[in-house]
Amino acid sequence: MGGTRNVVKILEERGLVESITNENLRLVCSDQTAAPLKVYCGFDPTVESLQLGNLLGLIVLSWFQRCGHKAVALIGGATGRIGDPSGKSQERPELDLNTLEKNIVGIMEIIRRFYKLKEPMLQAEGAYGLTFPLLLKSDGTKFGKSEDGAIWLSPTMLSPYKFYQYFFSVPDADVVRFLRILTFLYMEEINELESAMKNPGYVPNTAQRRLAEEITRFVHGVDGLNEALKATEALRPGSETKLDWKTIEGIAEDVPSCSLPYPEVLNLSIVDLSVSSGLLESKSAARRLLKQGGVYLNNKRVDTESKRIDAEDIVDGKVLLSAGKKSKVVVRIS
Repeated sequence: MGGTRNVVKILEERGLVESITNENLRLVCSDQTAAPLKVYCGFDPTVESLQLGNLLGLIVLSWFQRCGHKAVALIGGATGRIGDPSGKSQERPELDLNTLEKNIVGIMEIIRRFYKLKEPMLQAEGAYGLTFPLLLKSDGTKFGKSEDGAIWLSPTMLSPYKFYQYFFSVPDADVVRFLRILTFLYMEEINELESAMKNPGYVPNTAQRRLAEEITRFVHGVDGLNEALKATEALRPGSETKLDWKTIEGIAEDVPSCSLPYPEVLNLSIVDLSVSSGLLESKSAARRLLKQGGVYLNNKRVDTESKRIDAEDIVDGKVLLSAGKKSKVVVRIS
């Protein structure tokens, strides 16, 4: 492995080691002449997406791979059918084969974004074990749940935008530790961010923004990060971000919405739609705001009350209306 870095030392420095079953692992990883290790981490296919708690395993595997070792992600088959062995009072229901297969395919799609899967070596001359800590917040509670439930790694179960926002809202007390654990940033940069947070000129949420960008890029790729950033910008007060269907879909769950039939919306005046959507209370309020330049359709300012909704204004069955810089509503058109 000539010139490769000591992965155990890196993991310990970043707080990613809970325990090691054999101290020889440290010696092997520090031996520049030793052959690469074959490392695996297992994932149970109990649902069709991995969750944030699984991300630590993926990151630890990635560190081994980055240090020249062979990383293997194992997806259990039989373990997914047996039920929950955690000792909970309510056991996990046994999965049927079709559901199990669907879950395995979903998890494989996620893992393939990170690694080239290899066949595991089930027999080896020596075996070592390394455990990593639970992902906890500074108050000791589990990190990885939102008000809406689990933080999924699949974009079909949680949009890159909402994934990004979850990390952007991490408290100052946790952000530096999560930068060490959940990103591949150099420790020097993380330490600089930590020092900057203590300075009076620090711009709030700078560290959180870096955390959210790095993790979203790792989990969802550059395209997913760009989608998240575009949706974030679209919700910024006064934003003029050009909207496409992905952007509107990304923000649709975070702003009020209503549903209207297509025939009622097409050719409807902007004044009438502002009222029927609940954005404004009356037509007079809508006209007044229009004269002030405060009504926006898909983030574009509407200059005249004669504007009517046409087919090009409807983006993937949705329209975004804004009153001023903060009040927004998504009109879902059926």
